[in-house]
Amino acid sequence: MDKDRVKGKAKDVAGRVQRQAGEWTGSEEQQVRGAAKQVEGKIQKQWGKVKDATKKAEREDEKAREERERRAIEEDEIAEEEAPAIRRRRAS
Repeated sequence: MDKDRVKGKAKDVAGRVQRQAGEWTGSEEQQVRGAAKQVEGKIQKQWGKVKDATKKAEREDEKAREERERRAIEEDEIAEEEAPAIRRRRAS
């Protein structure tokens, strides 16, 4: 899990607390600051999710590339094993 997801969630929660405290005390300034912190936290959390998704996609692409390479090597090995038999059939 990306650190931005964790930090973003923490900011979101802190913003909720600050906003709620502002509501209880009647401080519009604290309500606005808390709401802004919440938004900042939500954005940071989403950014962390994007980074996680990108890393996952890169890992999946790497696995697919490795699998293609493995298959190509296997096909080459099979072709090399069958080559003498093919030459004998052609010669006869």
